[in-house]
Amino acid sequence: MKSFYLIKPYFFEKRYTILLGLFCLILVDLLQLCIPRIIKWTVDDLTLFKIGQKQLLTYALYIAGIAILIACLRYVWRLCLMGTSRRVEEGLRNRLFAHILTFSASYFDTHKTGDLMAHATNDIAHIRMAAGMGMVALNDAIILGLTAIGFMLYINIKLTLFVLIPMPLISLTAGLLQKKMHRRYKAVQASFADLTEAVRERFAGVRVIKAYNMEKASARQIEIISSDYVAKNISLARINGAFFPMMMLFSNVSLAIVLYLGGRQTIYATITTGDFVAFIAYLGLLTWPMMAAGWVINLIQRGGASLERLALILETNAAVADSPDAQPVQRVKGNITFDRVSFAYQPDRAPIPHNFSFDLAAGQTLGLTGPSGCGKTTLLNLLPRLYDVTSGRILIDGTDITRIRLADLRRHMSFVPQEPFLFDGSVRYNITLGQADPDESRLREVIRMASFDEAVRSFPNGLETVVGEKGVILSGGQKQRLALARALMRPTPFLILDDPISQVDVVTGSRIINTLRNLTIRKTMIIASHRLSAIRFADHIIVLDQGRITQAGTHDLLMASDGYYARTFRLQEIEVQTLM
Repeated sequence: MKSFYLIKPYFFEKRYTILLGLFCLILVDLLQLCIPRIIKWTVDDLTLFKIGQKQLLTYALYIAGIAILIACLRYVWRLCLMGTSRRVEEGLRNRLFAHILTFSASYFDTHKTGDLMAHATNDIAHIRMAAGMGMVALNDAIILGLTAIGFMLYINIKLTLFVLIPMPLISLTAGLLQKKMHRRYKAVQASFADLTEAVRERFAGVRVIKAYNMEKASARQIEIISSDYVAKNISLARINGAFFPMMMLFSNVSLAIVLYLGGRQTIYATITTGDFVAFIAYLGLLTWPMMAAGWVINLIQRGGASLERLALILETNAAVADSPDAQPVQRVKGNITFDRVSFAYQPDRAPIPHNFSFDLAAGQTLGLTGPSGCGKTTLLNLLPRLYDVTSGRILIDGTDITRIRLADLRRHMSFVPQEPFLFDGSVRYNITLGQADPDESRLREVIRMASFDEAVRSFPNGLETVVGEKGVILSGGQKQRLALARALMRPTPFLILDDPISQVDVVTGSRIINTLRNLTIRKTMIIASHRLSAIRFADHIIVLDQGRITQAGTHDLLMASDGYYARTFRLQEIEVQTLM
């Protein structure tokens, strides 16, 4: 019940709709109880030969009128209650998605996408069922059940008491099974998350699977995970499956009692034939509340387990968030200061970068290079606060970036990651990222600056060409150039580039480098690259090794020393000359 606060606001918002739905539902239950009374009158009159065709027609019209009224009221309560449950589902899904978007990159390093997808689909669907049909079943179990018993007591108290003997057994059994059901529901949901993640991962890596003939191995792995999911569902079904047969058993036992004892009382004229028939009709109406009681437990256990799983995510705070003293920043000059910056992905790992300090003036370009794993990409990720520094500070125009609102900080930065991500949309959408009214001349200009114009002209629909999931129809170089055009489309003072020409040919790379050189008077740039031709024009070049600065200076200064930079540059020049 601690997790109920998640859906409480939606219930409060729709309280009048819910009350109207419950009112109509209660009227439906009460109207259903009127029909056995009409049947009693009819049977008694027929037994005593006190009825004619006109009176029979009157009774029939009573039942038909009640049936029409029940149908109308049932439509209203379904619209109100089931509609509210859909609103709860919508609100929770939107809230979950919006909350997950606030998480820092470190959260996604340790949590599976499939698990998050399971929360957004299966868990929320179970909460919807508990909020909708759970409310209906609970109402019917209480209102319809109690009023049906009341009518049965009115007919014959002794017979009713005999009929109700199995009822405590249902409650006792339900209580014994409740805890087991809760544990097994949670196990099923966790297994479903594992299955979702396994399928998603293999669909995403289907090209690797095909290239390495892993189809059979992948299918076997999914079968193993799927078998575990089925086994947990069967384990749950053993408990769930006991409820309805148990309730039908008790219902039929009650019917047998009514037939014997009620039949005897009818023979001895203790009750009338009409009362006997009405009593059986009320017992039939009581069957659903008995089943509803079991179903309520089923739905609440499933919804409760899902609410707990959802609450764990919604109660998780983002590792990177606005500090209480964060200030809005409308304009920046473009100065960057790294003040003894260190960062480690895990507390037990060595920090990379380590004690990194550097000042970069507005409009200048910093080039970063070094062997793989030296901390270049990590350093770039710290600037827009995808991660927060472990120690030290990063300042923009003298202000610690943790004191700048995240939205403002990132609004001033254009970032091209090492692995460009493209959405399943058009080329235009991926460059403008859904801007309502992008400047067409500016769009064409950035495409040319990124040396992407020839590729766009070669596409069948130009800018309207759909690139597919993750840009599947594009080559690695085309993805990289599209991502660069996207970054250039934003008029930001900072441009952060992670290996911007790693996947393009030498000629295209040279054109991109020339473009970047022309931007230096307008933007502060930090470029990390293994290809040193991309950073040779930088005002400052830093060579990193294990997160520490081993060399620093201009291109000419570094070439004068026989260090990593000079050796690597000469080797790459030889490779370029060989290719030419």
